[in-house]
Amino acid sequence: MFNRLNKTVMKQLFLFFLVLTISFNVYCQIIIPKVYTNITVDSRGDFKFDNDGRGILGYKASTEFSISNFIGGIRGTESGFDFDFKLPAFNGTLYYGFIPFGEQKYPVPVYFKSSVPINGGKASVNVRQAMIGLFDIISWGINKKGVLGYRIADQNGKLIYEGKVAFRGTGPFEIMPTIIEGPIVGNVTSEGCVISFTTSTPIQATITVDYWINDLKKTKDFSDAAPTTRHEIEIKGFNPSTTYIYRLTLGGIQQEFSFSTNAKSGSKQAFTFAFAANSRNSQGGGERNVYGSNFSAIRKTMALAAYKKAAFVQFAGDMVSGYCLTKEEMELQYANWKRAVEPYTHYMPVYTAMGNHELMMMMFPDDELGRRYMIDKFPFNRESSEAVFAANFINPANGPVSEDGALYDPDNKSNDFPPYSENVYYYTCDNVAMVVLNTNYWFSPSVSQNVLTSGNPYGYVMDNQMSWLRTTINKLEGDKNIDHIFVVLHAPVFPNGGHVEDGMWYLGNNRVRAVVAGNAMKTGIIQRRDELLELLVNTSKKTVALLCGDDHNYNRLEIISGMKMYSDDYQEIKINLSRNIWQINNGGGGATLYAKEETPWMENIKCFQSQNAVVFFHINGASVKLEVINPETLEIIEEQVLK
Repeated sequence: MFNRLNKTVMKQLFLFFLVLTISFNVYCQIIIPKVYTNITVDSRGDFKFDNDGRGILGYKASTEFSISNFIGGIRGTESGFDFDFKLPAFNGTLYYGFIPFGEQKYPVPVYFKSSVPINGGKASVNVRQAMIGLFDIISWGINKKGVLGYRIADQNGKLIYEGKVAFRGTGPFEIMPTIIEGPIVGNVTSEGCVISFTTSTPIQATITVDYWINDLKKTKDFSDAAPTTRHEIEIKGFNPSTTYIYRLTLGGIQQEFSFSTNAKSGSKQAFTFAFAANSRNSQGGGERNVYGSNFSAIRKTMALAAYKKAAFVQFAGDMVSGYCLTKEEMELQYANWKRAVEPYTHYMPVYTAMGNHELMMMMFPDDELGRRYMIDKFPFNRESSEAVFAANFINPANGPVSEDGALYDPDNKSNDFPPYSENVYYYTCDNVAMVVLNTNYWFSPSVSQNVLTSGNPYGYVMDNQMSWLRTTINKLEGDKNIDHIFVVLHAPVFPNGGHVEDGMWYLGNNRVRAVVAGNAMKTGIIQRRDELLELLVNTSKKTVALLCGDDHNYNRLEIISGMKMYSDDYQEIKINLSRNIWQINNGGGGATLYAKEETPWMENIKCFQSQNAVVFFHINGASVKLEVINPETLEIIEEQVLK
């Protein structure tokens, strides 16, 4: 009996120490960045925020849907395709139709007259009997291959995802490796670009580019270094101001598009670029809300930009609804946004900036006070808002590294801050330079009310980013080929309708500032705003305009000497502006619209419209002309010479 009891005790002790070891390992693997305060993790891996002695557990992250649900699990059958989304509780509708590559410049799915139900996460499509003859718009019956586009809606009709799948055969059908996203033209220069795309399976892809020498057609291939699903292939070695055909073949399906190189820097050729922001989902149902984005407004924005022959489009954040707890949810929203712009990004680049809605967050819900405390998610190198953003968009990687190494960095030997890669950057097109900032870096939406977590409030530009901006502006000022600088920042410097209580204003409250490891920054939000203005207005002579978003409207404000820009009780040093520049706010990219609010600088607003808008800048040598159009109605909102 003693031996049996001894064995039982030993077994219990073994299990106890095993659980303790596993818990300890979990604990050790979770490193809370030193920039945060009053956040701990227990042996089970649960996070807790100590809010003045009240422990608040972090909200458990869960994902209702992920892209993997909707791109895997498709198999060919004798008559068509079976879809299994691995969601047993999901019921809804599957819409489907062929994508006529080669027949349209901007190929999109042509949805069939019928749909099929999704029951228990499964659906079946009969291609062989239903989509033949009159409805065989891609001649799959002859070519024995094609691409099927599909859309998934839940049982309430809300659109969740738009995908595509390549196939071959006439029954039985075989699923082929598919370009599920792209190809997308980005980072265009005077000698090439980067073409990115995502495939359903890892492959080593090749892009073929046509070019001409003395009326003789030649080709040049550019390939991945190794098999992958996420492809970024650099295309280079070509001539300025030239359009080139490129081809990408996968699964027997060839896609052919083109890209145009920029003019040589300083050549001063006339060109146009477009600007918009805030394309996250809106009300009204249907394509106004495709799981995070206003698909309808985005498509119209891009169609108008293509019609106006824009060299590029710049978005200034809040592309999606965001505020996500998991990477899977955020990437699904980003995927839908990219589906909306995709037909046009086969040809022209779209550059993106981060807004407050691009937040990957860790949240602590305070049920007692009815508040939520939110911080940028970590580990920063793979889960932060900045890292997930960079993984999903192609932008230049020439910005600062992070806020590591700043005077307030709590540990110079470790990485304590999120990366700036591809969310702070600049690029040029002929004689124009675009400088893109991140006014929602290391963003904590709640730190302006509760500093105990530490974090960065909306609109605050931290020191290293500010230092990089100063260096970049000085560099561009000294570049004889650059005549015009535009600075893109999501938070309006002077908010006018929707963000008067934050922006870079906070109703004039200079006490708002970043808090790092429990220590408040020395410079307040109004002071930091003034540093920006000192640099971009007084020091820079080439900055034409600040391009902002987040106020869900279009407004043009003239920043001039002597304008009212402080609260009556402001005690810090006030700056004097030496010249006039413009703030162009275009948050009319699809989100619910806002009206005008009272501000000290109201008399400086030259145009204010609560309607959807696309802003076009027509550059012609030394001149800059503004044209603003409603993409829904094609109404011209205003035209104005800026320079």
